[in-house]
Amino acid sequence: MNGQQQGHAARVAVITGSDSGIGRATAVRLAEQGADIGITWHRDIEGARRTAEEVRALGRRAAVAHLDLTLLPDAAEVIDHLAEELGGLDILVNNSGTGTATPFLDLDLATVRQVLDVDLIGPFLCGQHAARHMIRQGRGGRIVNVTSVHEHQPRVGAAPYCAAKGGLGLLTQVMALELAEHGITVNAVAPGEIATPMTGQTDTDVHTERRPGIPVGRPGDAREVAAVIAFLCGPDASYVTGASWSVDGGMLRMGPQAGSHLESDAWRRP
Repeated sequence: MNGQQQGHAARVAVITGSDSGIGRATAVRLAEQGADIGITWHRDIEGARRTAEEVRALGRRAAVAHLDLTLLPDAAEVIDHLAEELGGLDILVNNSGTGTATPFLDLDLATVRQVLDVDLIGPFLCGQHAARHMIRQGRGGRIVNVTSVHEHQPRVGAAPYCAAKGGLGLLTQVMALELAEHGITVNAVAPGEIATPMTGQTDTDVHTERRPGIPVGRPGDAREVAAVIAFLCGPDASYVTGASWSVDGGMLRMGPQAGSHLESDAWRRP
């Protein structure tokens, strides 16, 4: 996985929150590329089992474990358990996430801590566990942290989410610097509006949805995010580290006026 091992195919990938959405799409994409998959779930065990079925149908092994990132630090030990069950660890995708739509002045400390634990502290600890496995193995590895466009731009009503995702973006950069000598690359992927259960769009055909506020005019599909994650986890990305890859249909290029909530194409005309 490092510069001297570009031909080494990743053997084991753990994707947190892979019971649906981006996590499931990533698990399937990496299985298609020959990886055995560690799957975690929080509330949807049936969804995790369906992900495992898709992985096994591709001829790869799958292991399933429960993960509640509000129960830290112990919850992060799931990385160790899945690595032991699958016989190693080459890839970690920190995909689990949560959020809130609450005005800043109405936020309570418990909500803030919950979002920060799941979206920032959890990935921090899971990343530590994964990196230690990769260093012991001595063949490098890949870590991808799934952030959000709100790693880069604020959103009203999402103070803890934005704080966590912004923090995870900078954490990614520090991890990249410190882990590079071990042949471990660390990157962030920052999705925009993606049709997933988190956005209330399960099984949506994104090509039939109209989003005037997104330059490409539609939401994204989870498989489009998974394709970028898979690239960063593969040998062709061996010289890419510390970067944040926006997968947002051009939304961030619109600056402060960006938003999938816009109802008109008027912004397209000078």
